[in-house]
Amino acid sequence: MTSSPAFQPSETDNLPSGTRSAEIICVGTELLLGDILNGNAQFLAKELASLGIAHYYQTVVGDNPARIQQAVTTAAERFAKPSGMESQLLLFTGGLGPTPDDLTIETLADLFGAPLVEHPDLLADIETKFTARGRTMPPSNRKQALLPEGAMVLPNPQGTAPGIIWSPRPGLTLMTFPGVPREMQAMWKETAVPYLRAQGWVTTTIVSRMLRFWGISESALAEQVAAYLSQGNPTVAPYASKGEAKLRISARADSTAAALAKIEPVEAGIRKLVGADCYGADDDTLASVVGKLLLARQQTVAVAESCTGGGLGQLLTDMAGSSAYFHGGVIAYDNRVKVNLLKVDAAVLEEQGAVSAIVAEQMALGVKALLQTDWALSITGIAGPDGGSETKPVGLVYIGLATPGGEVLTYKHEFSGYRGRDWVRQLSALSALDALRRNLL
Repeated sequence: MTSSPAFQPSETDNLPSGTRSAEIICVGTELLLGDILNGNAQFLAKELASLGIAHYYQTVVGDNPARIQQAVTTAAERFAKPSGMESQLLLFTGGLGPTPDDLTIETLADLFGAPLVEHPDLLADIETKFTARGRTMPPSNRKQALLPEGAMVLPNPQGTAPGIIWSPRPGLTLMTFPGVPREMQAMWKETAVPYLRAQGWVTTTIVSRMLRFWGISESALAEQVAAYLSQGNPTVAPYASKGEAKLRISARADSTAAALAKIEPVEAGIRKLVGADCYGADDDTLASVVGKLLLARQQTVAVAESCTGGGLGQLLTDMAGSSAYFHGGVIAYDNRVKVNLLKVDAAVLEEQGAVSAIVAEQMALGVKALLQTDWALSITGIAGPDGGSETKPVGLVYIGLATPGGEVLTYKHEFSGYRGRDWVRQLSALSALDALRRNLL
């Protein structure tokens, strides 16, 4: 048995200064079956990009020793070719648990011909973590203290499964992480990143800013900002998802501050071109932006919802502190609720139907009066898959907006290309928030 070698940030491996490349190998049959989303690969990919480390390949492999070894061999062959990289980093997630199907460490040790060595300090740490939880360590967890000979410990401050930092041959570095996202992310930030910096992997920084747009398509946005899409550093790339268009601005520089200095004039130019269609950046959401605008104006809002069934209210209350500006809402799914609570004219309902501009207006006015707010939003529509007609197809939605001055605005949307009930409901709620945002501006 041996004690665990600890990583010291001052250490250096004297790796070559040429091109370096990282690959991500995620281990887990549950990933292949689609039982869980592979958020670990997404996290690591973003982290590698921010550190300026080249990253060209990702692999997902099941809990099978032969296939895990084949995935590693394939990656190593890319490295060994004349056109390959001088230094290669393989990042593994998953397969570090105590059960028989957790095979990553022993499979890697077998592939590179290294014996597994038990580390008493790791075993003691695992036992201590079980004791702190009021439990006795099962014998199966003892395998988590076995590491390939020569490997350094990649500590896990939040779980029992340590990882390794191991160079089984010159120029090749392996790092293993558990599949639990919070454990993997803590290990990456606390140990892996300092190690990579100390080893000279991080020579430049890539910083990205994601501009977010609503009310404009990806193609229309690309046309407006075409002059920016062909430049080199920063680069600008368009994306789209769930009704939202995005532009990612990425800059490479020696420091974060220098990269931001490259991004700022490009961002300013794009915002000037596009105007109010750009609602925010990075972690902004339509709900968070609306909340900030309401707080700045010391105003309040209420909602009346039919087809969205409370989805709009949920978006607003997802924001911490939303009680300062959101009074509440009414889910008026049945017409009797529209009439009795929101004071919608029963004759209008009979004549125009629930999905109509006039009903959206009266719903907004009704909830504004009921809950005594400055603004009020209403949504009524046909989310499908049934209930549509030639004159009122599935995807038809009316949004009402009652303003502080007593005016009522209505917005008609026809969400074509039906992609399901949830899709219509989500676009309706977000479009309602966007209508309020633009009027608050």
